[in-house]
Amino acid sequence: MSRPTGRVLILLELLQTGGIRTVAELADRLGVDGRTVRRYVDQLIDLDVPVEAVRGRYGGYRLGSGYRLPPLMFSDDEALAVLLGLVAGRRSGLTTTAGTAGETAAAKIRRVLPERVTRRLDTVLESLAFTAPPTTFAHPDAEVLLTVADAVRHRRPLSIKYTDRHGRRGERPLHAYGIVAHAGRWYVTGTDPEIDEDRTFRLDRIAGARTLPGTFDVPAGLDTAQRVVSGFATAEYRYEVTLRIHGTVDQIRARLPAGVASLEEVMPGVGADPAAEGWRRVELRAERLDWLPPVLASLDRPFVIERPAELRDLVVALADRLASNARQT
Repeated sequence: MSRPTGRVLILLELLQTGGIRTVAELADRLGVDGRTVRRYVDQLIDLDVPVEAVRGRYGGYRLGSGYRLPPLMFSDDEALAVLLGLVAGRRSGLTTTAGTAGETAAAKIRRVLPERVTRRLDTVLESLAFTAPPTTFAHPDAEVLLTVADAVRHRRPLSIKYTDRHGRRGERPLHAYGIVAHAGRWYVTGTDPEIDEDRTFRLDRIAGARTLPGTFDVPAGLDTAQRVVSGFATAEYRYEVTLRIHGTVDQIRARLPAGVASLEEVMPGVGADPAAEGWRRVELRAERLDWLPPVLASLDRPFVIERPAELRDLVVALADRLASNARQT
């Protein structure tokens, strides 16, 4: 798209927002002079766009009453951004309602774009490869997501129908503080007002949500993303693992981030400096232990397993396999 044509479209978008736009304002937004603005306006009028000139001290241009933009008017960059966003969203699992919504949206965009632009976009998409396979997580219901988001914004209490990871169903009230997208899943975090406990729920496990009367306050300085990530490290799982690892906080976090493990205690002699190298106690919970020995090996730091005993056996077994493979010729 040529630069003058792009500026004409930007001018149309500015006028579409409503009200009267002065020549000086439009010239500043478009990076041109007043004479060029008037020429762009004439081009819109030639395209049967009803641009009206308003005279007087506060005069300028406005769109005629009732006029609306065509359904889609994208520049090349905008169209590419939208289509790449749809592709990335589908692959990462951050879409709503499993099905073809993303594909049909992309198809609608392609139908209204010029053929030249469509060919260029398809060239990019056909050339694109990914290093990770698509996620297969369950998708949240779009209506649930919208209802929860509205409750977060207006601080309205919710009642949600939820199925936990054990298949138990129930209905709970919730003061929702925020929605967090993490590792291909959607979460809502807040407080259960009946028991005054912090709660985080997966949105795809919420079958229904409705707003309740009243409002609530959000704790000052709350970081909802950090709240969700930290909760993963303390959730109930089959195994409780306690380790002592010699290293800095950054070295440990490189393989055991906050969403996986918590550094509950700084061991004596290390002090409060995260950059200091020393022994630190690391705690985490897991449903399985088989992934931990390779992680500990990749840390390349001294470590001690305090519990469970099963993890010690797995680490020894991994060390034996590595030693056996290294001896082979």
